[in-house]
Order: sequence, then C-alpha cells, then structure tokens
Amino acid sequence: MSDVPLADRDLDALVHEWLDWHQVAKVLGVTPGKVRTMIKDHELAAAVPRPGRPPMVPADFLQDGLVVKGLPGLLTVLHDQNFEDRECIAWLFTDADLPGRPIDALRENRGSEVKRRAQVLGF
Repeated sequence: MSDVPLADRDLDALVHEWLDWHQVAKVLGVTPGKVRTMIKDHELAAAVPRPGRPPMVPADFLQDGLVVKGLPGLLTVLHDQNFEDRECIAWLFTDADLPGRPIDALRENRGSEVKRRAQVLGF
C-alpha cells in the first residue's frame, strides 16, 4: 500500500468513472436532493475528484440501478472511525490487503471480509 495518506491520494487516478449528483439520481430513480441526503447519511460517498469539479460519486458505487450491497454499512463503519468521504473512497479503491480492491469485493457480494478489514483499521 502507498505511503501517501488516504486523504492525499489522487482520487481521479484511482476512480475511473465519476457521476455527478444528477446522474446518480437518474440511475437510482430519485431526485438530486435525495442523493445529497444519501451522501449526508453515509449511504453514498462523494468527493471532488480534481480541482474545479463539483463533488461527485464513483460510478462503481452503483450496480443494477441500486447502491452496491453493503456499501452504506461499510461507509458507516469507516465514518465511525473518523474517515471523511475522500478517505473512504481512497480506501475502497486502493486497499491492497484483499485479493482486489474493496469496492470490487463489495460488487461481487464478498462484503463480509471488507467490513471485517474496515472494523480493525482503527486498531
């Protein structure tokens, strides 16, 4: 894993596709206001991928018109350990301790191990 702190990682290089809140709303069939609430409630995470852009959501957080199974619970675990959204996204897209990235494990319904790893991050 990189020595660069999670908060300082280049998210635009880690995440290949970003969606603005209107695009997320369209995929989920909700309003942009609901997307904002989902981010506030840690059902989704958003960050500014590069200077000059608005906060955006990684497209990999959505699958088949829904939020990826297990993501909201995992985000809550990470936020309980004082992670900001930017750090959550960086961890989900860079952690080398699993076979593959944590986001890939979630998308493949292998979230139990990801959640266990996240729970011990603070220790």
